[in-house]
Amino acid sequence: MPVIKTHTSATISLEHRETLKAVYGEAIATVPGKSEQWLMCLFDDKVPMYFAGSDAAPCALIEVSVYARNEIADDVWERMTELITPVVADTLGIDPAHIYISYGSTPNFGWNGANF
Repeated sequence: MPVIKTHTSATISLEHRETLKAVYGEAIATVPGKSEQWLMCLFDDKVPMYFAGSDAAPCALIEVSVYARNEIADDVWERMTELITPVVADTLGIDPAHIYISYGSTPNFGWNGANF
């Protein structure tokens, strides 16, 4: 049950969403037991955002959340960052230094009226 949320001050066109969704689908497979089959992607564009006290340049926050009963190894998150950052930067025209990616996992996740 992975979820990737993209919050950005930039505009995300339909074409950009498709590009990002495809990369997120590939990147989530780096997490053991996860695949695009269950991936939910949310896109929130044109968000008023400040980076280092300024809103002069576009920035983004990518939130990755997965259902997992065990700890996810740090190298998995490192690999996801390596895959996601350049595509977000190139697709949305955002300096990689203005992109944050947060990772989290939870042992509790609801779907279809019940919890796993």
